[in-house]
Amino acid sequence: MNTRVAVMSIIVENSEMTAELNAVLHSYGEFIIGRMGIPYRQRGINIISVAIDAPQDTIAALSGKIGKLKGVSVKTAYSAVMSDE
Repeated sequence: MNTRVAVMSIIVENSEMTAELNAVLHSYGEFIIGRMGIPYRQRGINIISVAIDAPQDTIAALSGKIGKLKGVSVKTAYSAVMSDE
């Protein structure tokens, strides 16, 4: 299975979606290398970075599920690093 390394940048503007976002991320936990969350209290948002190593279709599926959450936006940057695991 070909996997790619990518990083997802997530901005949560609707804090009511936090539990749903965490549930989605948890369901892809086997692919997540690490994550970092920064609460930006002055603006009332949360900024999350997620590093992932997964097949490209899995990364796209995760990004799509996150993007469907109301008040949550996501952008994904892909590395050229690929492996055949």
